Amino acid sequence: MKIATWNVERLEHKSKLDSIISACQHEDADILVLTEADERIQLPGYSFCYSTTPPQDHEFPPYPMPVHYASTERRVIIYSKYPLVRQHNTYDESTAICVDLETEYGNLLVYGSIIGIHGHRKPFFTDELCGQMADLRRLAANGHQICFLGDYNCSFADNYYPSSIGKSTILECFTETGITLLTATRPECVDHIAVSKSFMGDAAVSITEWNLDKSLSDHKGISISF
Repeated sequence: MKIATWNVERLEHKSKLDSIISACQHEDADILVLTEADERIQLPGYSFCYSTTPPQDHEFPPYPMPVHYASTERRVIIYSKYPLVRQHNTYDESTAICVDLETEYGNLLVYGSIIGIHGHRKPFFTDELCGQMADLRRLAANGHQICFLGDYNCSFADNYYPSSIGKSTILECFTETGITLLTATRPECVDHIAVSKSFMGDAAVSITEWNLDKSLSDHKGISISF
């Protein structure tokens, strides 16, 4: 199984849309979560596609400029080769989406997320962080096998994107819910993939990154295979 995530920077480089699509297709993940995504990214290799509700324009003090969203933008889009069992509610359905998928290893609850706006700055980051961790605790308590992935807006291996509250809150929740952060040791990495230990078992995991020069987005893409 291959699971991947990538923040495509709201198609800031939309002149390179074909290259962005090509990069996604080349990765050929079974489950791909794009954040800061756009419905103009059409990936015919995926039979199933699920997205957050359309985001609303907002003013975010103390930032002087409002955040405006195009009609095609979605904060998170999940592309899947696996069919849907059911969809679950999330803390904020414009910024996180949770779908239960039927895989060859059993059902996997995929929670696609982006935590915060304008990086890890408060209060939006903290509010979304706490809301999404509450979601994970609720879902894990109901016995679900979980993959929590997307843009965490914090790094764990270095100070590339430091957030002490982000790291401690996420890792505490993962410990409580039996989830392993598989991408924790990757440098300059804020996009992460975490999976329930019980789903992974003793499987060996390999990690791949792309867009290392950040020419298609200001984020690297990252995938895990097992």
